Amino acid sequence: MTQRMNVESFNLDHRTVAAPYVRLADRKRLPHGDVISKYDVRFTQPNVEHLEMDTVHSLEHLFAEHSRNHCDAVLDFSPMGCQTGFYLMLTGEPSDEAVHNLVAATLQDILEADEVPAANEVQCGWGAHHTLAGAQAAAAELLAHQDEWTQVTR
Repeated sequence: MTQRMNVESFNLDHRTVAAPYVRLADRKRLPHGDVISKYDVRFTQPNVEHLEMDTVHSLEHLFAEHSRNHCDAVLDFSPMGCQTGFYLMLTGEPSDEAVHNLVAATLQDILEADEVPAANEVQCGWGAHHTLAGAQAAAAELLAHQDEWTQVTR
């Protein structure tokens, strides 16, 4: 048996997951009672395919900006180093349905966007490293499989 790791995703057998999906990865209750919920928003199948970094970068900007138009609970949308997905951090304990609706609405916004927000030298550390077309293709692919988001493993 493998030793349990401190990082939740390191305990997930990435060979058995069936991307794309959206799953609750962790929930923490803070000392004063506040709750933070972390969702694994997986775009591609681990160890089989990945998103290119300019696509990851653009999705990060687009989702971070547009998701906040739909939900005040968004804390962060952070890319995974493996380039297969993102962690969506929210305050509170939203239902899976509410999170799926937030993700779907934001992906739709990405499809309708005509630019990547803050993709410039003033607002971004690598302003030239973006692709709206790549982000929109990834968003379209994830949305096309929305009916599969609750199935995490094969």
